[in-house]
Amino acid sequence: MSEGRVLLERDEETGVARLTLDNPARRNAYDPAMRDQLSAHLDDLALDDAIKVVHLRGSGGVFSTGADMGNAYAWYGDEAQKRTRRPSQRRRLSVDRRTFSFYHNFLGYPKATVAEVRGYALGGGFELALMADVAVVAGDARVGMPATRFLGPALGSLHMFFYRLGPVLARRLLLTGDMIPASEVAHLSVFTEVIEDADVSARASWWATKLSRMPADGIVIAKEAFRLVEQLQGYQGEEVASYLFHAYGTNLQFEEGEYNFVKTRAEHGTKRAFELRDEHFTVPDPRTDDHLAR
Repeated sequence: MSEGRVLLERDEETGVARLTLDNPARRNAYDPAMRDQLSAHLDDLALDDAIKVVHLRGSGGVFSTGADMGNAYAWYGDEAQKRTRRPSQRRRLSVDRRTFSFYHNFLGYPKATVAEVRGYALGGGFELALMADVAVVAGDARVGMPATRFLGPALGSLHMFFYRLGPVLARRLLLTGDMIPASEVAHLSVFTEVIEDADVSARASWWATKLSRMPADGIVIAKEAFRLVEQLQGYQGEEVASYLFHAYGTNLQFEEGEYNFVKTRAEHGTKRAFELRDEHFTVPDPRTDDHLAR
């Protein structure tokens, strides 16, 4: 077991390594240092001939709520955070290119990957769940891209969202920032399995064991073949488009009455900023009983 907020367990006998995001106080949200630690473990395991499968999970019954928005502009470095003006597009593009290389590497990872998803899979956590070869997801786990509510809909791996989710669902989640239960998309086969929360951990371990029975070279050759087909069919331009749109999207100008998360957080603190965000974006649906009861 390693130190830090990403825990590593290796089992050479089964060929399975388990990586646990261990930041339960923040619902396993990750800052740059934590993401870099996860990336370092993945890089090491990619070259580890004893490992065939990487099983990714979160502690405390939560997969991950993605990037830690409590220090939004800290992603662009201490120097940028101290400035009176927002980071330049030069800095944004440079940092975002490096940031998105992490997701691109996971999408084309040479070992089989299993995501054990409970609680929440939001933002980058949602992307990781979608990118995994096998995703076992609790039906009551909340999934989505809520950061689009204050950074704009052009966030994340857009090609992957449209390819994996389909254009209708992708547009719905990105244009609204809705967080929906995984059970709502179970019929779309977005994830490998959507099951009861109590069964997720054991089922994910079973899938990891099952995948580990495959020949190691066969896995890596298959993964490269899968990657080539997806690049040709759905991901052309992804490696540029993802960071380019993210960099532009994080430099939005807000009109009167539009919700500005960064400004609100500076004035009221992170917790209150999230509460005000939810109040701003809550529009009662006239078709629901909750609305009729009000």
